[in-house]
Amino acid sequence: MKSIALFFQVHQPFRYRRYRFFDIGNDHYYYDDYANETILRKVAETSYLPANELLLKLAGELEGKFKVAFSVTGTALDQFQLYAPEVIESFQQLAKTGCVEFLSETYSHSLSALKDKTIFEQEVKQHEQKIFELFGQKPKVFRNTEMIYSDEIGDCVAKMGYKAMLTEGARHVLGWKSPNFLYVNAANPRLKVFMRNYKLSDDISFRFSNSNWSEYPLTAEKFIGWLTQLNRKEEVVNLFLNYESLGGRQPKESGIFNFFEHLARGIVKHPELKFATPAEVLAEVQPVSVISVPHPISWADEERDLTAWLGNEMQKEAFEKLYEMSPRMGRCTDEELRKDWNYLQVSDHFYYMSTKLFSSGEVHSYFNPFESPYEAFLNYMNVLSDFQIRLNSMFPKNEQEQEIAALHKIINEKDEKITKLEKQLTRLQKPRTRKKTTKKKK
Repeated sequence: MKSIALFFQVHQPFRYRRYRFFDIGNDHYYYDDYANETILRKVAETSYLPANELLLKLAGELEGKFKVAFSVTGTALDQFQLYAPEVIESFQQLAKTGCVEFLSETYSHSLSALKDKTIFEQEVKQHEQKIFELFGQKPKVFRNTEMIYSDEIGDCVAKMGYKAMLTEGARHVLGWKSPNFLYVNAANPRLKVFMRNYKLSDDISFRFSNSNWSEYPLTAEKFIGWLTQLNRKEEVVNLFLNYESLGGRQPKESGIFNFFEHLARGIVKHPELKFATPAEVLAEVQPVSVISVPHPISWADEERDLTAWLGNEMQKEAFEKLYEMSPRMGRCTDEELRKDWNYLQVSDHFYYMSTKLFSSGEVHSYFNPFESPYEAFLNYMNVLSDFQIRLNSMFPKNEQEQEIAALHKIINEKDEKITKLEKQLTRLQKPRTRKKTTKKKK
């Protein structure tokens, strides 16, 4: 019997406001609260809440035979708690069914695995703690940001205690091999590797409502037919989708919710197919061979590489400048600074700076709140410059920065003193009102 492992990514970045050059050193608040709340509420109402309601219904009516896994980023969880706590509650209801498994990843959906192992491990532990706190699960399977994976990253993840990792079934990595098997990491065979079947996943995520697609309209019966036509020896089909595909990228009017419900019911009824969580797959399926990935891959664009985030000089400059600060951030305990540090690492900031064109460019522009990648770069670098000033004031990098930090402290103290004196002067300058006296009658 073939196992269908269904995975969903749930991610929302904290979007920055238009942060100008003249804000640097003067205003330390970077976030576009209106955009963050508006977008989050809209996605929650059109996608997350109705999709969770459907999954809860399927988990109950299909008597535990429907299974699903979620990779929910820390930044998404933070926004749910701020703007839509009912989404957290709906995920908690799903967790109680026993049909849902939560994966671990970097808290801020960052690229830290490519640059700083210490920061990477800290983020993973922070995310793991949040998942346990909210859903009572300790993840056993890891999914890195945007499915970024290599032999080295896999080895690091294995040493952190994870049993398996999910990545893209990239054609240039698999060659003649099929993604529909379980593999092991080349550097550390203790780590099992799930490979995403990108064709079947993208048929739902991207092509479902495309009337120009040769397979349009996609029905549950047709999709199940494709699953049964796969080689019988292939043991597991990993479907990994952005959760916003349900109701967001594929709107309710397209019939996506009806399709998904019929698909789930059809798979449960089929004698050759079944749903399985990643943990169940690990318990039931044996790896067939090693998968060698010497250079990092991802699930983005046609190239399935890192160029979506680090493909041009702007992205590389921003990335390097950010992680130059990581040694000092390792000593920082200030909560506000650490929160801003986490959100500075969100991979979306680098994605917005991409200059890729054609089909990949269309996908990039769909998620980009900026008019151009150059505007995204300038905005991010302004924020980063202000953050660096704040960090330098706490942990100067050298003697010159110590002097600047000391001068900055003196200026701030004088500004505070001037503001205090101005308030006192304003209070003293206010005209005094005389009290009226009334004569006593004789």
